[in-house]
Amino acid sequence: MTHALIVIDVQNDFCPGGALAVPEGDSIVAGINALMETAEAVVLTQDWHPGGHSSFASSHTDRAPYDMNDMPYGPQVLWPDHCVQGSDGAAFHPDLNADRADMIVRKGYRPEIDSYSAFFENDQTTPTGLDGYLRTRGITALTMVGLATDFCVNFSAVDAAKLGFDVTVRMDLCRAIDLDGSLAAARDGMAAAGVTLT
Repeated sequence: MTHALIVIDVQNDFCPGGALAVPEGDSIVAGINALMETAEAVVLTQDWHPGGHSSFASSHTDRAPYDMNDMPYGPQVLWPDHCVQGSDGAAFHPDLNADRADMIVRKGYRPEIDSYSAFFENDQTTPTGLDGYLRTRGITALTMVGLATDFCVNFSAVDAAKLGFDVTVRMDLCRAIDLDGSLAAARDGMAAAGVTLT
């Protein structure tokens, strides 16, 4: 076994009707389920924020969702409250075959720091443990799918490539927020990091 499918944040709050809905976020679920059927290993990631998380606009006076804020670890988009631990919004989309997962990586649970990547918090140094898990299983190649292309998929793919994994992103099984051109920037960044986009 050398290959794993990494399914990024296919959660209710990122799907239509959710607190931070990605357009057509639910349209990729059937395709992801089909891909899981042939995958050697499956890892799901799950945004898992405590209430009052520092990345929430509501945690800052006179700030609105999608404002930028300077954090100790760098610039941070302030988001609507989303994927609060234990909430329905944090749950996986009900049609996602979550039972197929070998591992679930929860991220963003530290109140003071956000986590887009499946591998590191946004300080780019605090690990989630996924790298070690994959290496102990002998996995060297990753296919990534999920939400959102320009944030959590992008950061996960770039980090994985930097760590030496052979990374492919299935763009047909991702959807983007596309915040002020963030999708084009993400495509360029992933390609520059050596990620294969299909």
